Amino acid sequence: MTLFHPIALSLGIAMLATGIARAEPPARVLPGLQPDGNTLLHNQWPIHPVGDQVPLGDFPINLAIDPSGRYAAVLHAGYGPHAIHIVDLRTERTTAALPIHETFAGLAFSPDGHRLYCSGASDAVLHVFSLADGHLAALPDVRVAAKDQLGVVAGIALTPRAEAAIVARLFDNQILRVGLNPGAAGWTTTLDEGPDPPGLRFDQGTPGAAPAAAYHPRYIHGDEPLDVVADPRHGRIYASLWGKSALAVLDAQDGRVLAHWACGLHPNELLLSGDGRLFVSNGGLNTVTVLSTADGRMLETLSTAMAPSDPPGSTPNSLALSPDGRTLFVANAYNNNVAVFDVSVAGSGEPLGFIPTGWFPTCVRLTPDGRTLLVISGRGLRPKSDSLGSATRYARISTLYPGSLGIIALPSGAGFAPALAAWTRLAESCRPASAIAGPAEQGNPIPDHVGGATPIRYVIYIIKENRTYDQVLGDLPQGNGDPELCLFPEQVTPNVHAISRQFVLLDNFYANAEISASGHEWSTAGYSSEYLEKTWPPQYGHKTSNLPYPAEGTHEGAKPALGYIWDRAAAAGVSYRSYGEFAVLEQNPPEPVTSNVPALRNHIDPHYRGWDLSYPDARRAGRFIAELHRFEGLGDMPRLQIVRLPQDHTAGAKVGAWTPTAMVAENDAALGRLVEAVTHSRFWPQTAVFVVEDDAQSGPDHVDAHRTEALVVSAYTRRGVVDSTPYTTCSMLRSIELILGLPPMSQFDAAARPMWASFSARSDLTPYAALPARVDLNAKNVAQTAAAKVSASFDFSREDANDDQAFNQVIWAAVRGETARVPAPVHAAFVRSLAPKGGGDDDDDDD
Repeated sequence: MTLFHPIALSLGIAMLATGIARAEPPARVLPGLQPDGNTLLHNQWPIHPVGDQVPLGDFPINLAIDPSGRYAAVLHAGYGPHAIHIVDLRTERTTAALPIHETFAGLAFSPDGHRLYCSGASDAVLHVFSLADGHLAALPDVRVAAKDQLGVVAGIALTPRAEAAIVARLFDNQILRVGLNPGAAGWTTTLDEGPDPPGLRFDQGTPGAAPAAAYHPRYIHGDEPLDVVADPRHGRIYASLWGKSALAVLDAQDGRVLAHWACGLHPNELLLSGDGRLFVSNGGLNTVTVLSTADGRMLETLSTAMAPSDPPGSTPNSLALSPDGRTLFVANAYNNNVAVFDVSVAGSGEPLGFIPTGWFPTCVRLTPDGRTLLVISGRGLRPKSDSLGSATRYARISTLYPGSLGIIALPSGAGFAPALAAWTRLAESCRPASAIAGPAEQGNPIPDHVGGATPIRYVIYIIKENRTYDQVLGDLPQGNGDPELCLFPEQVTPNVHAISRQFVLLDNFYANAEISASGHEWSTAGYSSEYLEKTWPPQYGHKTSNLPYPAEGTHEGAKPALGYIWDRAAAAGVSYRSYGEFAVLEQNPPEPVTSNVPALRNHIDPHYRGWDLSYPDARRAGRFIAELHRFEGLGDMPRLQIVRLPQDHTAGAKVGAWTPTAMVAENDAALGRLVEAVTHSRFWPQTAVFVVEDDAQSGPDHVDAHRTEALVVSAYTRRGVVDSTPYTTCSMLRSIELILGLPPMSQFDAAARPMWASFSARSDLTPYAALPARVDLNAKNVAQTAAAKVSASFDFSREDANDDQAFNQVIWAAVRGETARVPAPVHAAFVRSLAPKGGGDDDDDDD
């Protein structure tokens, strides 16, 4: 049976952003502490965590409690240094923090609590530690396999007497039994890698070779085992297949695959109960699948969403069961809460409520006595605002969100229900949907429901790369900008400035993503999968990692449940085309551009280059304009066109490459030409052009490092105004969806505020006239500078292959001069003081 939550029925319909009350555009609301006591994130979702909080390190993702119940081991596998922290649950203080070269997901105590094992990720080992009185000591690693190009040690489980470990290996698609004692038997089983998509060639590259200017990434489409559980009663091993909607069932003695059991999309954590039920959290859906281990039969599906109408996006990723087997706790990563169920009767689970947590809970556990709930918030409670810190150091966005451990005392007996009811009300207050009101003006061209009338027929959606608002528009006095942080002012970007003045200036717009891997997912799906969110931090931060670039149509495991915006368009019969987005470039251009994504294979311009910093945006704009003229001759064009203009990413100070100023100016000139062509075309009266940066990439901004440049150009755009409504990437997507009659793709675009305040019911057909560049577009970086020396080691074969901190420093130096000091960015998502325990006053810590 599938369960929904009666406690949340009143909230469900609001998620679809149907018309409610008419309202004037709200006043500027910035991220941070709000009057209601909640803390608003940059993505417009509030949080209000409960319980005591122990500060942790960068991106904690797993937690194990020693058998005594006194110590919690926390595994950190983020962008920064990997580590294990030990927290004394009596004193709520960290007693040990031991660095690890690399880890990923797997963590387990031996039955006696004296040994702790964790994943060695790309090193193909199990790291082993002794634990005594809250202190760790490293023991010799256990070799899992020969270190190769692809494999990453992920989940681990110990056999009952800890004579062996069961290990999952991502990207090698292997499950292994590894002996921990002398003479213990082992085996290796390789799971299904799946067929290659037809008609495509793949190139993994040569280790150590210089990156190619363009490349064709291998499509990763195997089972991708993540978590493993041993079932001694049945002599089996269960493995969640992150890349599929199934579990693998193996014989514990020899590793033979006995069966595959169906579950939900992208299963992650597994939990085996004492009565023989197997609970499976489905990261790609809002569900937990409950299976009978007797025969693999599905007993029920538990919905972890807060309302029955919620699209996918809750992203359940961790499970805990009370010692009596009656109460299930499920961490909802993106809902920032824990869902609670009564599962005392098999097949008849009942939702009880929600417990609010910090940002992105990655693990939930119960102490052995069942009296204390432990919740890791992967992105924590409050990174410091660095706006008042040292200007000589530049804090990267990917490390400025230290995690936390929430310690929540659970009332016993009759006290549990009222406490949970109060927590549920608090969790419900952290849903953004209730704040959405309809457009203030009748006849707004963005409908207030899917299928509503609109005079706009065509949408052109332009995705650029990696700039903050202040970097480009900080010099505009009309908006909330800081001219001291403006690297590319009007002299460099005359068209972005002119468009912002003539149409609408958006000075409170935030990218949902921190980096490009998730940025292109958020920009096209309104969501970034758990698979991607847990793999990009170590992949970006650990350059020797085997974790591959996880985004843009290269991984089956990253696919969202409802697909991308082109999938929604295809299902609705809306014509669409991609120009460079999710494109695959062959090694030998000018071979036609292709895509790994099935829905794009016949809907991508074969002659429009995607990511390639050696290819100017002027040629991209020229290609699009030529196609626009062709469509004018045909009398129609695709209703949704997604256009990639990446050159504002820049190549830093790389010798011989265009300077950052030249590349941003060239991008600006190309954008101006494209907008001019559209506004002079026959399609202009029925067209809206939306422009966004895929992410802001930790650049300087005095409000928040997610705040970014965004533009809207239409005959129905409000002219010459500043719209300070808090918008996100998902707000732009929601607006596009409503114009084209497309349903939302995730709970994020479903809940996002459409950009009603940027549009008017009145049409103004005045076209845009592109402005010429005011700087030298052919200026090249020269040698013999410090920035050039740093840039010589940079890899520009794909987005964000370089350290973003160093890259931003290089750009700043290239524009402002070698001796100019780089200002620290502001990350305003968490300014709420929670007086965390364990680390003392962490305001003096150095991020």
